[in-house]
Amino acid sequence: MTPAEVALPGSCGELAALRVERPGAPKVIALHGWLDNAASFLPLLPHLPPLDLLLLDFPGHGRSAHLAPGAEYVMVAYVHALLDAADALGWERFAILGHSMGAAVAAMAAVAQPQRVARLALVENLGPLAEDEDAAPARLQQAVSAARARRGRSLRVFPDLELAVRARLQASPMQEHAARLLVERGTRAVDGGYVWSSDPRLTLPGANRLTEGQVRALLRALECPLHLLHARRAQPYFPEDVRAQRLAEVPRAAVTVLEGGHHLHMDQPEAVAAVLGPFLAAG
Repeated sequence: MTPAEVALPGSCGELAALRVERPGAPKVIALHGWLDNAASFLPLLPHLPPLDLLLLDFPGHGRSAHLAPGAEYVMVAYVHALLDAADALGWERFAILGHSMGAAVAAMAAVAQPQRVARLALVENLGPLAEDEDAAPARLQQAVSAARARRGRSLRVFPDLELAVRARLQASPMQEHAARLLVERGTRAVDGGYVWSSDPRLTLPGANRLTEGQVRALLRALECPLHLLHARRAQPYFPEDVRAQRLAEVPRAAVTVLEGGHHLHMDQPEAVAAVLGPFLAAG
């Protein structure tokens, strides 16, 4: 089934999404990673069991509205975007399929609104980024300086989409067809070529992060079943020891390990769907 383009009202602006409507099937909202978009999940669709799906573009990503000038992209804003989308569909309870940053948002939403989140299928992340509290002054200085220096800068224009695909592959290794899907949804035409449609502010460092202790406290509060799927080789932001320690905090967690890279769900959709599809279909 070809997903339909939909627009949903959100408290931070209009939310774009792709919709596969199957009344009566388990409801699932898919959340992409940082600087990706809803097309991240297109390779999975042919391999998943029948699900009532919403593939969401986060604010500032894909075709969703950017936050207002002066607003900052923080995790709780993405949690509200997810809940706004569910409200717009009239979904009181649903599962979440999340990749990378989307997986972190999914876990936070399940803690914030446990009565609404039935289960979590997470790819390549468990919980938000964390750092030691002593890093707070340097992080604040860096974030404020970078935001003020960013003002007035122009966007890079790609003469054609192939050059944008090359740039995307350099930023995050994945199969070329996967990068092309993200680029096609994540660019807009301008005079002279194409620019990224994502908000340039997304590339700025955040002003604060939780400590690892706070993240683990959030994970201990998870009530729903959770299945984490990750690549054997750990990402620098989610090293193997942190991965294991966080998993140990989750009351109802299963884990599957595959060979591959960070975009497992795009590069190996059949294998990922074989693991997470039945879990999501369980309702």
